[in-house]
Amino acid sequence: MPDFGSLGLAGNLIIFALAAAAIGYAGVKLSGVADELADRTGLGEIVAGALFVGAATSLPGAITSVSTAYQGFPELAIGNALGGLTAQTLFIAIADLFYRRANLEHAAASPVAMVQGILLNAMICIALLGSVTTGIAFFGTHPVSILLPIVYIIGLFMLRRIRTEDMWRATQTDETREEESDPADSDDERSDKTLWIRFVIYGAITAFAGYAIGEASIAIVGLTGVSQTLFGTTFTAIANSLPELVTAIAAVRIGAVSLAVGNIIGGNAFEVLFLSLADFVTPESIYRAVTPDDQATALFAMLMVTVILLGMMKREKRGFLNIGFESTIVFVLYALSVLVIAL
Repeated sequence: MPDFGSLGLAGNLIIFALAAAAIGYAGVKLSGVADELADRTGLGEIVAGALFVGAATSLPGAITSVSTAYQGFPELAIGNALGGLTAQTLFIAIADLFYRRANLEHAAASPVAMVQGILLNAMICIALLGSVTTGIAFFGTHPVSILLPIVYIIGLFMLRRIRTEDMWRATQTDETREEESDPADSDDERSDKTLWIRFVIYGAITAFAGYAIGEASIAIVGLTGVSQTLFGTTFTAIANSLPELVTAIAAVRIGAVSLAVGNIIGGNAFEVLFLSLADFVTPESIYRAVTPDDQATALFAMLMVTVILLGMMKREKRGFLNIGFESTIVFVLYALSVLVIAL
């Protein structure tokens, strides 16, 4: 294993930047492959966004959190996971800037998207419960680390069922009708096997880049003395979340608004699962290392997601800078979350 610390600050900054660029590149490719897999599997844009692209684009963050926690940097691992929640929710507002037909929350409103957001907030609540009940642990692992994956799997089945039963739906309008590709009309004759191979390759690129991000972050924190929580919540989290930003923008540009929202909210669910993964590789429960700053970041994330859900309910077609009120509020909340940690 290479010693990243011996490369110096400049060397690690370069590695950090190159790894972030690799993550962004793979994210662009993953968005197209995931969109095709969504059609061919019949899961739909939202569920595919959560399951396919959400999992693959979350790989760099997962590798970073697990590797840094294992090496004795739990605060960096936690900051990366929770900072990813606020950063990726911010990306919904950024993607809103690129969708000109109407506000993104108006276009992407659906029962599945809203339930997905509610499940995400429930998972964050469970993680926060772990942070205030640190005395409950068995063999160094908190019970919530086992509960979170179970809740996530149940949530996926619930999303599939809600989409299939179609008990209620958001009204479609001319400004927001989604453009979904139909495999029967496609000239792309690539086999399902080829698509899955491409999916795995691009996912592997993001995983390797995530490891490099983690190692470079450890070195940078050691060389500069900057807070693990601050660096993990901002720079590391944003770098690892670049696939979500790139895929969201790419998706809204082709009109796949549900894929964009499903990708980001689904990716956020995986961010919470990072804590579970990291908890299994630390000698004592990782929730013992959760600080008030980390808890504040998680609460900001919950508030941001709640605002997005309110936007889906209100369905404002036009707003300030052609984005909804909810996107404007999300920008402000993210700035406040970073300010709280910095100060």
